[in-house]
Amino acid sequence: MKILIIGGNGTIGKKVSSHFSQNNEVVVAGRNSGDLNVDITDSKSIMGMFNKTGQVDAIICIAGEAKWDSFENLTEEDYYIGIKSKLMGQVNLARLGLSYLNPGGSITLSTGILADDPVVKTASAAMVNGAIHSFAQAAALELSGNFRLNVVSLGLVQDAYERYKNYFQGHNPISMEKAVNAYVRSVHGSRNGEIIRMYQ
Repeated sequence: MKILIIGGNGTIGKKVSSHFSQNNEVVVAGRNSGDLNVDITDSKSIMGMFNKTGQVDAIICIAGEAKWDSFENLTEEDYYIGIKSKLMGQVNLARLGLSYLNPGGSITLSTGILADDPVVKTASAAMVNGAIHSFAQAAALELSGNFRLNVVSLGLVQDAYERYKNYFQGHNPISMEKAVNAYVRSVHGSRNGEIIRMYQ
């Protein structure tokens, strides 16, 4: 399989890329690193990436940002960071990427536990995660039998525990193996329109 992984050099992405690289052709795209550069907030940049990759069998996005701050401090512009990047960036990857998928191909988007179990300072991040869940479930209803669209929603992963543990007090970090397996289930399984939750 030829697999495009956007954000394939991040904390989670590098483990996912490493796994799929064992038996597949993997192309890693990122804002500042990878085989290709892409800015997912810019549809033209996304199209430029797809024009370079050509047809692929799977698209995985493990990218996108949102502003973390207290609700009282978040401005309208702060919310637009998450809307333009993590939400519309992934929506546009799915929307434009369909034309570059081989028959039987899949698209996997990424969110996280905040959609279901938010913590303080995540009003914006939780909002876009929940929106992606709704988008994927609705869009999947209109895909032909040749294509699939899923979302992987992870809890706090082990490799990011030290950085985020103060936000997620009492949460049990999940192993990187479990995190990778969630993406494997999306790519190699038959799921469509599902939120693959891996929180424990």
